[in-house]
Amino acid sequence: MKTLQISEQKARELYKSGSCELKSILEESFGKDFFSQKITDRVKTYEDACTELGISPLNEDKLMDLGLTKHDIAYQKLATIVKALNEGWVPDVCDDRVYRWYPWFVTNGSPSSFAFGVSIYDDAFACAGSGSRLCLKNKELSEYCGKQFIDLWKQFII
Repeated sequence: MKTLQISEQKARELYKSGSCELKSILEESFGKDFFSQKITDRVKTYEDACTELGISPLNEDKLMDLGLTKHDIAYQKLATIVKALNEGWVPDVCDDRVYRWYPWFVTNGSPSSFAFGVSIYDDAFACAGSGSRLCLKNKELSEYCGKQFIDLWKQFII
């Protein structure tokens, strides 16, 4: 008899498209609750997002030695987290009918609050939103990402 080893990420992938028989086998091995967990229950840290995507976390010291800044690294971490939270969803940035959500931070006197709202000068008008790479597929994930990873957002934005 041979033993099959499978990662948690691969098990979740197989479960999504698997037959009833395969789902039953996977539930016996991992437990039914394992497959019913929401992404927000599985991704609480940057490292969790890496595990979800089956990638290794960044080596920050090596990146800093190469000249990247804390801002650059925070962006890379946020991009990884957003990718994990979106579970394969990629926004169509050319379709203005597709909603894309992103955390919005407001200034209310708290040291952990910050935002950029709008730039106006005479007849010129520019409104800043968010880059498409950090957009999420729904409001719930956007709010979760903004609150759960506020320190990373702050490192990235400020």
